[in-house]
Amino acid sequence: MLKKLYQSLLRHRYKLTIFVILALSSATCITLVGARVAYSDSGRYISLIWNLFLAWIPFVLAYLAYALSWRRTLLYLIVPIFAFLWLIFFPNAPYLITDIQHLADGLGEAPVWFDVILLIWFSWTGLLLGIVSLYLMQEIVKDAFGKFVGWVLVFSVSILSSIGVYLGRFLRWNSWDIIHDSTEILRDAWHLLRNLNRSAVGFTALFTVFFLFVYLTLYAFGHLLQEQKQNNA
Repeated sequence: MLKKLYQSLLRHRYKLTIFVILALSSATCITLVGARVAYSDSGRYISLIWNLFLAWIPFVLAYLAYALSWRRTLLYLIVPIFAFLWLIFFPNAPYLITDIQHLADGLGEAPVWFDVILLIWFSWTGLLLGIVSLYLMQEIVKDAFGKFVGWVLVFSVSILSSIGVYLGRFLRWNSWDIIHDSTEILRDAWHLLRNLNRSAVGFTALFTVFFLFVYLTLYAFGHLLQEQKQNNA
């Protein structure tokens, strides 16, 4: 029993390591907010903790979908439900990057360098949560439908999530609203598409390119390590 458990942990050690690293990073984010509250007696950045919690939702959904996808009977029955929920909540992960704009709001309450580190740490953690969850979903789609469809998913989600981040940051919609106010969100999204402005187009395009750049860089780096491992074997 213990031997099988050890072998299973050894086989999935990198997935577990990523989970532990992201959990520790999130704990550090919460600690930084707590330290700032204690120092400045201001709860200005407490809302970041809620945003971080929302960023964990697509990560957990992707992990569950990835685990269930190994059983073919569940792949076509249960996984699509998890994938749909994952797509709804996915923009919450890269959304944390936009919280950097709050830096100017708290000037004077704490050292600027502390606020910079705090906001970057939240942004980086959210970005990684999104990238890992997208990679897991890409693997599911690649195994089921092929590599090309997997990359179509990556590029499509990158664009859709950028639109979602724009709707959240500037129109103040969030993922929960899709459940109980989906008509209004679709109306705003359609209005945005029909009346494109420079700000919306510029933000969506730049955010998409930025996210793809980070994703492709980490994807290539991960496969570079695999190539080195194979060459050394």
